[in-house]
Amino acid sequence: MTAPAVAIDGLVKRYGDRVAVDHLDLEIGVGEIFGLLGPNGAGKTSTVEILEGYRRADEGSVRVLGLDPDRDAPALRPRIGVMLQEGGLYPGVKPRELLRLFAAFYTNPDDPDRLLEVVGLSEAANTMVRRLSGGQAQRLSLALALVGRPELLFLDEPTAGMDPRARADTWQLVRELRERGTTVVLTTHYMDEAEQLCDRVAILDRGSVVAAGTPVEVTNNVTEPTLRFTTAQPVDIARLGQRLDREVCTAGPEYLVSGAPSPAVIAAVTTWLADEGVQLTEMRTGHASLEEVFLRLTQEPPTAKIVPARRSRRSAP
Repeated sequence: MTAPAVAIDGLVKRYGDRVAVDHLDLEIGVGEIFGLLGPNGAGKTSTVEILEGYRRADEGSVRVLGLDPDRDAPALRPRIGVMLQEGGLYPGVKPRELLRLFAAFYTNPDDPDRLLEVVGLSEAANTMVRRLSGGQAQRLSLALALVGRPELLFLDEPTAGMDPRARADTWQLVRELRERGTTVVLTTHYMDEAEQLCDRVAILDRGSVVAAGTPVEVTNNVTEPTLRFTTAQPVDIARLGQRLDREVCTAGPEYLVSGAPSPAVIAAVTTWLADEGVQLTEMRTGHASLEEVFLRLTQEPPTAKIVPARRSRRSAP
């Protein structure tokens, strides 16, 4: 068995009387895109900073690429790349200059001009960093994280501020990194990004893992299948609920019918809509989205159904 890229056992981090990370256990396999999800204050940043070697754990053990990130920091840092959500860019230099500077810190760096092309910044290579748009600055941060050819890449909100095209290109780049064997630890508030990119995710709340697994495993284990539909006109959910003898609620633009979506229930919904003159535009059955599950698991008080988080190898994509 290949050793995991990241192994966390009983990790605890405190700030005074507040426990930010509470006996956390996780393993991240080599070549895996792993999503670390959670609301603000859930312990994501503290966990990632400990993995990167920028904070010390109060209890537990952490191994990153087989090394202790605190004690072995000089040996570890050349092997990892870190993309911050914001900050860390020098405003008075140009992207090409900054990439060349960072490349000089590594023994076998990637080509700065190639990276500028990969992240779509070739035309802005000689523009002052302070004049870059938010999305361009994000792409430059990604290039800087990649210049050392990292074995393990930490991405913090990598597509924040990007337009849809740049976002799609970044997703494709992350997938290509995985195919080349790079391990990626991703933190994001975009649940669709986690669903699209991540082999596995862990949802943190109050410093603990409340659910983990593939995005499909998380949604399937936490929620039951439901009937979902959209209409061209508003629906009186109270009257429909009385007709079905089931709870009907809304989730964004969709209407959700509680309970198993049996053929009889589906027929009853479509018949009622027809009788009311309401046009059905879409109907489907399935589990909740990762975003709906995330909101359910991180509400007050927590109602999580825990899924084991420890696993050392990813499934084939």
